[in-house]
Amino acid sequence: MKRILFVCHGNICRSPMAEFIMKKMVRQAGLEEAFEIASAATSTEELGNPVYPMARQELAMHGIGCAGHSARQLTPDDYQHFDLILGMDNANIDNILRIVGSDPDGKVRLLLDGKEIADPWYTRNFRTAWNDIHAGVAALFESLKES
Repeated sequence: MKRILFVCHGNICRSPMAEFIMKKMVRQAGLEEAFEIASAATSTEELGNPVYPMARQELAMHGIGCAGHSARQLTPDDYQHFDLILGMDNANIDNILRIVGSDPDGKVRLLLDGKEIADPWYTRNFRTAWNDIHAGVAALFESLKES
């Protein structure tokens, strides 16, 4: 089983979008038993909150639901449990490493290789966030489904 954790600042926009995009891809490929997919925040600001309405709308425009999501914070135990921990920007990576302590197994990296995904909470551009997240998740899924 491949265990993937997507992480952003509040776990209400980018990381849940990535989580639910990946879950849809996995489900459509009939590989649900081969993957565990979740998301988390580096901050405590939004704990317990659902997906932000504009992010939820963007997902819905692509036929993806996100009911039942509740923002949670990354924990040090997540490092042991997940195979990959994917941040959306360099600040996320710094905060992930602060929370988990270090990355001796090379599990922590950006979702988009070498490119940050801007936070649509601030930019208000949820379509650009969708495009970037979808591209990163699709590339990740292609690389993992064969391995």
